[in-house]
Amino acid sequence: MLYIVGLGLGDEKDITVKGLEAVKSCNRIYLEHYTAILTVPKERLEALYGKPVLLADREMVESDLNSILEGADKVNVAFLVVGDPYGATTHTDLVLRAKELNIPVTSIHNASIMNAVGCCGLQLYNYGQTISIVFFLDNWRPDSFYDKIKQNRNIKLHTLCLLDIKVKEQSIENMARGRKIYEPPRYMTVNQAVEQLLEVEDNRKENVYNRNTIAVGMSRVGAPDQRIIAGTLEELLDADFGEPLHSLVLAGEMHFLEADSLRQYAINVDTFNKYAQVSDH
Repeated sequence: MLYIVGLGLGDEKDITVKGLEAVKSCNRIYLEHYTAILTVPKERLEALYGKPVLLADREMVESDLNSILEGADKVNVAFLVVGDPYGATTHTDLVLRAKELNIPVTSIHNASIMNAVGCCGLQLYNYGQTISIVFFLDNWRPDSFYDKIKQNRNIKLHTLCLLDIKVKEQSIENMARGRKIYEPPRYMTVNQAVEQLLEVEDNRKENVYNRNTIAVGMSRVGAPDQRIIAGTLEELLDADFGEPLHSLVLAGEMHFLEADSLRQYAINVDTFNKYAQVSDH
């Protein structure tokens, strides 16, 4: 059996009872280690499971699925995912490959940022399309997310922005030369995401959002030290969100109860009240 197990968002204790029982039955345990990270080192997981945990980086998951699936028709193998198993399409590829090999698959779900984002007070059913913001490079500054934000804001919906992380990535030069040298890990901050969003708006000039648009930045959601800070994009540029991982939400039109909930996290209540778009019904 291949078990695809969601770990939740915080530490090793966020795994479900069902997930923990499955993991303890496994001969091999892999931890996906590039779409998201836990707030604790893998040694904490190993202490709970009583077994070693192998890190599965992007290269392994995208290019060497067979090594993960090897023998999974005869023994139990666990593939651990921070958040929920299906927050990234790569994990769907793993399931499809397992089924091609006639390996039984069981998925065990958990909380992810896609639903835990509700902790800021903006209701989940008022969100539109989720977008991803990647690190800009000198000669590569993709803005395809802009049109999705525009569609969301046209119908007054909130936009969850997932921020880039780079783990075990190669520079273009090292990749071209075939050198297995990896860059230090990088995790996009809310501040960097806001800078890039504003740059794109300055270039596109369609007034989809601006420096006075209300947004909320969050870090380490699900951990004891999670932070939630609301304000204009201008205000969020300099806010301190602490350690990764970070997420950002651009607020659409808010129900007055959503506004009341978000206001408690505002950097400046007067500014929030001035620029928040609040429905009266």
